[in-house]
Amino acid sequence: MKTTYKKSNKKVQTSAAAMLNLLILFSASEKTTAQNNAGIVGIDHVGINVPELDKAVTFFNDVLGFTPVTQLGPIPLDAEWKKLNHINPATGAVTIKMINAGSGASIEVFEYADNKGSKTHPNTDDIGASHIAFYVNDINLAVQYLKSKGVKILGEPFTMPSGDTAGESWVYFETPWGSKMELVSYPNGKGYQKSNPKTVLWSPKDVKIKKVSETDFDSKKNTAIVENHLKIWNEKDEAKRKALLNQVYASDVEMVDRHFIAEGIEEISKFIVELQTKNPEFKFTAKSVETNHNIVRLYWQFGSKTKSSVVSGMDLFVIEAEKVQKLYVFVDQQK
Repeated sequence: MKTTYKKSNKKVQTSAAAMLNLLILFSASEKTTAQNNAGIVGIDHVGINVPELDKAVTFFNDVLGFTPVTQLGPIPLDAEWKKLNHINPATGAVTIKMINAGSGASIEVFEYADNKGSKTHPNTDDIGASHIAFYVNDINLAVQYLKSKGVKILGEPFTMPSGDTAGESWVYFETPWGSKMELVSYPNGKGYQKSNPKTVLWSPKDVKIKKVSETDFDSKKNTAIVENHLKIWNEKDEAKRKALLNQVYASDVEMVDRHFIAEGIEEISKFIVELQTKNPEFKFTAKSVETNHNIVRLYWQFGSKTKSSVVSGMDLFVIEAEKVQKLYVFVDQQK
């Protein structure tokens, strides 16, 4: 009797597993088909209604630093359109402003003339309530700034201690017209990313914005930046090295070596300290520097007074906004 039960139970488990696999396969197939049919690439913009367009645009522009780009209207709305889109029949024309909100989706702001709709904002738990979240590098500085502009902060920043969003800090704030929005920051990523997920949530912090300007093509300035780069790698005083690092490198600089990638000033600084500790008498010296627009090549050697060229190589710099954004390191093969 027990044997029969075990076999039967095993068959049930096998059948259940097979059904689960089919369900997952079917769901994944459905999702892929839907995406292919719809042709959706991503979120283009988020639309919000405001009572006064000019005041809302001033807030987005002067306080949050966003840029108004396009405007439509006022556009009269016919009765059929109002009925189809659940707009009060007595409401007037609509004016629309599209705002560039930095890296990510734009914000489309609507003002309805002689608006006969509800003037009350939905409560947070009401159906249809929503908010827009803006990523910031330093949430405490961002809160301090908004407070200085008279913006109402709803509570204090809170950092998630565990779970999928561990390491994420967030806080809500209120616009002058009463809409709820959010500041969010996770400079070291979120908890779920530590398990190496196949899919990672999109984040504006991971987007590299091109900031090349005419000043980045100045060969004299770029040569000076590279000379300061050498000073960084030879400087053993921590305070002086840190000051130079912040002067020469972008905060999210990447150093790409054949064996590893160092991301950010802290990781590069740590590598420099380790290199200096292992080779206390060694220094970097420049053999030659070549510039081409905002790209610079530095040929170098690394050695001491007794061993002048133990290691040699070439660094390739990508300079934007007068700082090193990318640094590619090529070390010559030793004979």
